[in-house]
Amino acid sequence: MSFDLDSLQARHLDALEAAYAATLQRHDLDGVLLYSGHPHRHFADDQEASFATFGHFLHWVPMPGLAHSWLLIRPGERPRLYFHAPDDFWHLSATLPEEAWVERFDIETGRFDQPPALPAGHFALLGNVTDAVAAALGVELNPPLLTAALDEARVRKSDYEIACLGEANRRAMAGHLAARDAFLAGEAAELDIQLAYLGASRQRESELPYANIVGLNAHGGVLHYQHYDTALPAQRRSLLVDAGHRHRGYCADITRSWAGPDADSLFPPLIDAMTALKQRLVEALAPGMSFRALHERMHRELGALLVEHRLVSCSAEAAVANGITRAFCPHGLGHLLGLQVHDVAGRRATDGTPLPPPDADPALRLTRELEAGMVVTIEPGLYVIPMLLSPLRESPVGADIDWRRIERLAPHGGIRIEDNVRIAHHGADDLTPEP
Repeated sequence: MSFDLDSLQARHLDALEAAYAATLQRHDLDGVLLYSGHPHRHFADDQEASFATFGHFLHWVPMPGLAHSWLLIRPGERPRLYFHAPDDFWHLSATLPEEAWVERFDIETGRFDQPPALPAGHFALLGNVTDAVAAALGVELNPPLLTAALDEARVRKSDYEIACLGEANRRAMAGHLAARDAFLAGEAAELDIQLAYLGASRQRESELPYANIVGLNAHGGVLHYQHYDTALPAQRRSLLVDAGHRHRGYCADITRSWAGPDADSLFPPLIDAMTALKQRLVEALAPGMSFRALHERMHRELGALLVEHRLVSCSAEAAVANGITRAFCPHGLGHLLGLQVHDVAGRRATDGTPLPPPDADPALRLTRELEAGMVVTIEPGLYVIPMLLSPLRESPVGADIDWRRIERLAPHGGIRIEDNVRIAHHGADDLTPEP
């Protein structure tokens, strides 16, 4: 780890210690015990599912994948890390890195399948444990007000966190470029493209922040397509890759769409238009902006795009008002990003007031005003999804849609262009490298 990142992390930990001390005092607590979590076995099996370390634990300890470990935070005391590293000949136990942050903690190494004993006092425990475990410790388990306060503390990112998110983006983009090259070179099924991505980004599937989406042709129109076809496609019309990386716990979430050699002539100009739309939305970002308002702007601009490319014959305003744009893009414009892909507190105001999504956009994951330090995704989309478009075809609105052109686009699935963007005091910084 570089000296610069060491320094950034030291300031990050300074700020965390101060923030936790103030929060614990407000909640009349002597401390909080954070549990990393642990893998869970499949039902009636001895194999474990993939595991993600609890975000609030990772906020302090940059070791994604660390399980069965505990972190005790008490105001005025050094953080105490109970580091699970038992003697074991079946598995390779975790080891502490040779990094400066380790010196900030009192660390006890051993087996911690059960929580450590706590000193006398009033404590809370955050993590996935049973009520019985919490009762035996005499702690409050996941108190909602404390959890909400600590969630809010993760909304605005430190310079250290921005550095980690930037590195995650750089590594993810290496994977995206390899995926694109494998697609354009030919003789690649979805599984081959996924393997090319993993190899170039240097990660295994269980380390991904979410399951990569690798959709060839019509599969690009399935928003959370979950398979990797092993058969070569008869034609290479399009590729949509939504894939990320996790660096020291922090997530990249990037999407790119590519036209193949068999693409209809309508498709490549739409990718260019959607890329330009994404860029305009990124450039509009600034502190104080309502993300709901920006989402509405995306639909207005999407309506204009549909008109420009002669997919609809009505006005852009009518395309929005009549529900056409939402049939072509049913998801939200973006979400907060950090230690989780869909990071915490996106639908709450700073004071904890709920901010539910509008009825017309139930999938919108970010409904609050933007603030300096937030990191958000910007991901406009345009898809041909039969189950959403078919009802329009049977309605009066269907007369405004050029169904011949839609049918030409249907085998391409869809387009999504997604960047990860930091809200800065002056506007926004795009963390996602080109292309």
